[in-house]
Amino acid sequence: MSSYTIACPCLFGLESVLSGEVKRMGGQDIQVTDGKVIFRGDSHMVARANIMLRTAERVLIVMGMFKAESFTELFDGVSEIPLEEYIGKYDAFPVKGWSISSKLKSIPDCQKIIKKAMAKRLGQHYGLQMLPETGELVQVRFSIHKDMVSIMLDTSGLPLHKRGYRAHSNLAPIKETLAAGIADIAHIKPGTKVYDPFCGSGTILIESAMKALKIPPGLRRRFAAERWSSIPENVWREERERGFDSIVRDSQFMAYGSDIDQECVLLTEQNCKKASVSKKIKCSLADIRDFKVPDGDFVLVCNPPYGERMLDIKNAEKLYKIMGEVFEPGHGRSYCIISPHENFENIFGREASRRRKLYNGMLKCQLFMFY
Repeated sequence: MSSYTIACPCLFGLESVLSGEVKRMGGQDIQVTDGKVIFRGDSHMVARANIMLRTAERVLIVMGMFKAESFTELFDGVSEIPLEEYIGKYDAFPVKGWSISSKLKSIPDCQKIIKKAMAKRLGQHYGLQMLPETGELVQVRFSIHKDMVSIMLDTSGLPLHKRGYRAHSNLAPIKETLAAGIADIAHIKPGTKVYDPFCGSGTILIESAMKALKIPPGLRRRFAAERWSSIPENVWREERERGFDSIVRDSQFMAYGSDIDQECVLLTEQNCKKASVSKKIKCSLADIRDFKVPDGDFVLVCNPPYGERMLDIKNAEKLYKIMGEVFEPGHGRSYCIISPHENFENIFGREASRRRKLYNGMLKCQLFMFY
């Protein structure tokens, strides 16, 4: 098949960032919905999306979409999809998925019906009463939202935020895809100077460096579809070469991180080394009270500590007040701070120039931007 419908889910709030990535990557017929970007592309685009996209959670090939309000309609809808164009005679095709705001509420029942319909269609096509499923794993994912069913193949395997550089993290790490999205919103470029005074495990610093240096996040990891016969090996090789050639090697970018916890400093240094950006990131032990505004233009991006217990919230509020005092405004200074606290601006002491609703996992946050 020369062209696919490709769906990439993302964290809520990052849809426009992801659609911008897809457009720059060459995706066609781009559609943006809540938590998802859909576009058209060939097998090269499937590989490129896995290797290059920073804010996508997965890369899925959409085999079919239809409306179903009953299990009969679900079975019939799956049966009409040309599954044989995607799934081989010996491929194993387990089914998993979810249903929200739909008449078909039972996930186990939906799984069974979809699997049964797929097995019947593929069995008839290949002339088999029982499919062996002894070949490559082809993970089938379904989503049912307001009775609209999508049947998809997962080309990624492990979720795309699993970059490979963060084997260990601190207690409250920010997701790599969210950090990458914030770096995009903050307009991190090859010549930007970045600061993070709450570096934790270094995710914001590393994602900022990877964006500035145009290092593809999936360059060094493997994907489920690399084992599929439907996408030739040379496609993955060519797209990795393309990604490698895109890296900016003469960038003036530098990032500086600090944390009050020595273990976080060491962890950041270890993760920077794994991500091959340690030469562009310097990290030190420091208290936010001692932060001094650096000379020249810079972008400060941070995810300050926050807890749900009352004591943690009170400590976080003290921290916000200190931040407002040491993060002095001025020409060429940009501060991007993500927080779930609804009263952050009042405690910080200034009204944000811009705000953006984002989700850190299931936690609703705001990205407060001060220019």
